Amino acid sequence: MSDVDAVVYDANEIVTVEENDELGVYEDAAVAVVDGEVARIGSSGPVTREFPPENAAHTVDADGKAVIPGFVDPHTHALFAGDRSDEFEAKLRGKTYQEILAEGGGILRTVRATRNAGDDELLSNLLDHLDTMLAHGTTTVEVKSGYGLDTETELRMLDVIDRADDRHPVDVVPTFMGAHAVPEERETEEYVTEVVEEQIPAVADQGVAEFCDVFCEEGVFDVPQSRRVLATAAEQGMTPKVHAEELAHIGGTQLAADVGAASADHLLHSTEEDVDALVEAGVSPVLLPGTAFGLGADYADARTFLDAGAPVAIATDFNPNCYSQSVGFAASLACVEMGMTPAEALVAATKNAARAVDVEDGTGTLLEGTPGDLAVLDAPSYVHVPYNFGVNAVETVVKDGEVVR
Repeated sequence: MSDVDAVVYDANEIVTVEENDELGVYEDAAVAVVDGEVARIGSSGPVTREFPPENAAHTVDADGKAVIPGFVDPHTHALFAGDRSDEFEAKLRGKTYQEILAEGGGILRTVRATRNAGDDELLSNLLDHLDTMLAHGTTTVEVKSGYGLDTETELRMLDVIDRADDRHPVDVVPTFMGAHAVPEERETEEYVTEVVEEQIPAVADQGVAEFCDVFCEEGVFDVPQSRRVLATAAEQGMTPKVHAEELAHIGGTQLAADVGAASADHLLHSTEEDVDALVEAGVSPVLLPGTAFGLGADYADARTFLDAGAPVAIATDFNPNCYSQSVGFAASLACVEMGMTPAEALVAATKNAARAVDVEDGTGTLLEGTPGDLAVLDAPSYVHVPYNFGVNAVETVVKDGEVVR
């Protein structure tokens, strides 16, 4: 067996994300992966002399193509059952998300379908979604529970997420989100008590979830309720995350700063004071342009976050209400609708996205000594990811030095 996992050579450009968050662009370049990590990156001639492609287990001739770090998608709800495409039509006819939810649709409809689905069906659904994500260049993804809203189903979801991580090339980061909505025929305070006193201890005993997220939103969980959930989860070893300021401004961003969350996500209605609080607390802002696109809503103000020095990440928010598994499409929206440059969008979809899920081994950078996760584009430049919108620019994916797509 070869000691060299993979050599990708003769690339038009290979792009890394440097420690200062600037892009490193190597022209006529190659990258060699040994023992799952980037061993060498640079001009094709020197790299292929040191690591001859014929000695590698996997080789990719990238002539005329660009190579980028594998995408990290730090916010998804990719495990669910059922279909809600009819709600897409309802929104186009003018119904709001809150109106659909009040009629028993939205999250609650998916909860009913997910509760009724068997574990094998749920696992098959998630693996299919991971296949699509991988085909679009994603090599690490966060997946939340939150379509159970009872202890049994939340634990089942987390178990399925864990099984998918074992079976699929994509690294899956698990998040518990029992506080995603209030179940039908339940009072909010009563349900929060269940999450705190029953669900969180059971999830902690299971030992799968790394994070705990909460939908801190008008009409769902207010700031005190959200704080109670996150504080209890933190006591049990789960790192907080917050859905904040998606539909209205109620203080979720400040909550994320107060509890030292790994990330605050959505942030469509955040203020400059919120931005400053996140930066001071070291909380990653995760912006989800696909959600605004699907809702026909205003987009988050990426430039204010960037100008403040925040490590902006972008994610798909893939779920039945935002049905896109493509980080590339999120990057297109980030550029066109949120004013980010292609370079900023790439950093946001790789290094900063990894930071938002506390992956600190260099994932998303493609620097020497970091995981050998990369995507080869059927295009000459990384700019084609957002530029060629609506088309998957990814041709080949390497995960830990193995060609997996």
